[in-house]
Amino acid sequence: MKPITRRKFVEDSIKATAAASLFAPFALNASPSEMAAPYLFTQVALPYAFNALEPNIDAMTMEIHYTKHHAAYIKNVNEEIAAGKFFYENEKDFFTNASKLSAKAKNNGGGAWNHNFFWQIMKPSGGGAPSGKISDAINGAFGSFDKFKEELTKAALGRFGSGWAWLVTHEGKLKIGSTANQDNPMMDSSEFKGTPLLGIDVWEHAYYLKYQNKRNEYVASWWNTVNWDEVAKKLS
Repeated sequence: MKPITRRKFVEDSIKATAAASLFAPFALNASPSEMAAPYLFTQVALPYAFNALEPNIDAMTMEIHYTKHHAAYIKNVNEEIAAGKFFYENEKDFFTNASKLSAKAKNNGGGAWNHNFFWQIMKPSGGGAPSGKISDAINGAFGSFDKFKEELTKAALGRFGSGWAWLVTHEGKLKIGSTANQDNPMMDSSEFKGTPLLGIDVWEHAYYLKYQNKRNEYVASWWNTVNWDEVAKKLS
């Protein structure tokens, strides 16, 4: 065995230190097993057929929205996570640290989660006024269902450019607001915060094939798809 020179020892030490620093952010809060398996996003199975929400949302829009746009968000955020840049244990942890993420991770992570949420709070033959605890909560917070519907519609139509309008629960109260692009109220970087109960996607790709630039018509039709049973579960 050749003797190790001082120069060789220093070079090897520098390499080892650099390698250790690459994984240091993971090691601070994670076990070795967790370091090997950071949280990755998955695309939920669509709970209904592409044409199930017609005539309110057309089949082609649903298919493109789910198989192209949403699938791309899932792919892109997981690529960024797999690159070894971010380690978080779950979605909540991921969004709580949104301000620390790269633009690719933040934007695509938001798109991945927002759409998983969106598919589930819609259903065929949905809409109408809710009943039970969600109805009581809405009436208590906004005075009436009609007033609530008016306020959420206003938030959806008032969002300039691409984004989302939300009903959230925050510090024990129901609130309405909107976020830009693929931000959501769980992100620490969002000015509007809370736990989403209901959300409407007002990106043009969500409605342009059927409604063109008539966002108001899309939003009016979208109300006929709301799955109030799912919204009530999220309030629990």
